[in-house]
Amino acid sequence: MASDPEQHTLSSLGKVGKSSGEIGGVEEPLINGFHGSENYSVLAAIFPFLFPALGGLLYGYDIGSTSCATISIESATLSGISWYNLSSVEIGLITSGSLYGALIGSVLAFNVADFLGRRRELIAASLLYLVGALITALAPDLPIMVIGRFVFGIGIGLAMHAAPMYIAETAPSPIRGRLISLKEFFIVLGMVGGYGIGSLLVDVVAGWRYMYAASTPLSVIMGIGMCWLPASPRWLLLRAIQGKGNMQELKETAIYCLCRLRGPAFGDSAPEQVDEILDELSYVGEEKEATLGEMFKGKCKKALIIGAGLVLFQQITGQPSVLYYAASILQSAGFSAASDATRVSILLGLLKLIMTGVAVLVVDRLGRRPLLLGGVAGMVISLFLLGSYYLFLDDAPVMAVVALLLYVGCYQLSFGPIGWLMISEIFPLRLRGRGLSIAVLVNFGANALVTFAFSPLKALLGAGILFYAFGAIAVASLFFIFFVVPETKGLTLEEIEAKCL
Repeated sequence: MASDPEQHTLSSLGKVGKSSGEIGGVEEPLINGFHGSENYSVLAAIFPFLFPALGGLLYGYDIGSTSCATISIESATLSGISWYNLSSVEIGLITSGSLYGALIGSVLAFNVADFLGRRRELIAASLLYLVGALITALAPDLPIMVIGRFVFGIGIGLAMHAAPMYIAETAPSPIRGRLISLKEFFIVLGMVGGYGIGSLLVDVVAGWRYMYAASTPLSVIMGIGMCWLPASPRWLLLRAIQGKGNMQELKETAIYCLCRLRGPAFGDSAPEQVDEILDELSYVGEEKEATLGEMFKGKCKKALIIGAGLVLFQQITGQPSVLYYAASILQSAGFSAASDATRVSILLGLLKLIMTGVAVLVVDRLGRRPLLLGGVAGMVISLFLLGSYYLFLDDAPVMAVVALLLYVGCYQLSFGPIGWLMISEIFPLRLRGRGLSIAVLVNFGANALVTFAFSPLKALLGAGILFYAFGAIAVASLFFIFFVVPETKGLTLEEIEAKCL
């Protein structure tokens, strides 16, 4: 088994102060944007992205497979159990159990992320994915099944917190946006895979058990892969300048990890890059350990507003609600696939996959802001079209289909991948673990709020007014993006902290 590249942080806890020869001596390393060119091997960058991204794939698979598993588990003939006659509340516990677990996982990440490090947090997430899936698949009754869903959800919370951080901190700057956006592609790929496998197993006796068990091989691969990968060099250097280990040992470990992450093309430039990162971290004041109060002051407050604001608008612009109406909209337009909710889900999943792929290809060329502004503007148009359809244009179902497809496509160009990308980039390193955990908590919390408030709001206001309300929120999000969200294209993480906050 590979040696643990984080062992120095545990074995060398003697506090070592900053010396000018180690991290000082450069007053303004970032002001003019001069830093060494980043040589890297594309092949070497694949695995540091792939194994963390499996955490997103498993999250997406859970969404897709659960939509089919609930159909299987309620069938008197195909469920293979005696407790198939479930109430709506009990079905709700199955479908939302992982969401509750993800909320708890986000809270846990706030407290343990900076101690564990990104790599160990992802290993823990893979174990929780494995245990949660096995408990769910083998559950003899409903309470055990809900416990399994909850455990799996904690894994989701940890994985969706640590994966974007690990990818952001290990990826070369020129392709960082593409790789983090590709994680969203993996989430959508997991959803499509979940729908596909679910549709194949939904008519099999006890098919829901196989649906949940099917995720276990990927969780094992993810865990083994993360054990093999090195630690985040930036996390190691943060530990070093905060005096949480022996400076020289941590620096040497960071050089070793950086060489593994960038491949042979990196050559002898690893020590120079590590010194540069140390200088930049020192310049922006990372040597002071973060406190809870600092999260709401200065740079950290601005980063929190940007990150939490983006993921909040990501959820409250109505994405779960629009997809809820997808089957009825397509059916009203005469699409035969609309008679089968699973086929509709696969159709929309493929569209999401294609549009996310487009975002991945252009994000490092066009930048974050243009994709956000253009995509959300399209969402505004589609939401007002959907509202108009349900209020007074119900004789024009083709317009509703166009609006639906426009909404899904624009969301996957903007909020879908760019929201996760921005929260992984924007927080200062020493507060990145806690800041990102708050952003992920806001994301899952807002998701739960929109999901649970949708039905009563629809009954109170009607679908048309509700879509208009989502459209108005999307307009507000446009103003937020235009005036608050900075452009981070082409900048190192340290430059983002120095120039954008």
